[in-house]
Amino acid sequence: MTSYFMEFRNKEIINVTNGVKIGFVDDIIFDTEKAQVISIVVYGRSRFFGLFGRDEDMTIKWEDIEIIGEDTILIKNDGEYLNRKPPKVGFFTKLFT
Repeated sequence: MTSYFMEFRNKEIINVTNGVKIGFVDDIIFDTEKAQVISIVVYGRSRFFGLFGRDEDMTIKWEDIEIIGEDTILIKNDGEYLNRKPPKVGFFTKLFT
């Protein structure tokens, strides 16, 4: 089981509905009684090196997964819970661009 999870962690998740890159798999939620995966979790982005916490985690239902490829996982969702805000442009980013 551990090797399968490590393979999932290296896959990038992309929403095929709008083409947004969501991130990489950080955790898997599964039902031990039925021995099946329920959902995958993408942790929220950390704020200022993690000192100010992080954004909310995203839980993607297993039913929303369309294709699991070699490098990516393609999901199809209208965005009810996948409308992640783009990262804010900080002071240093504005300064050096």
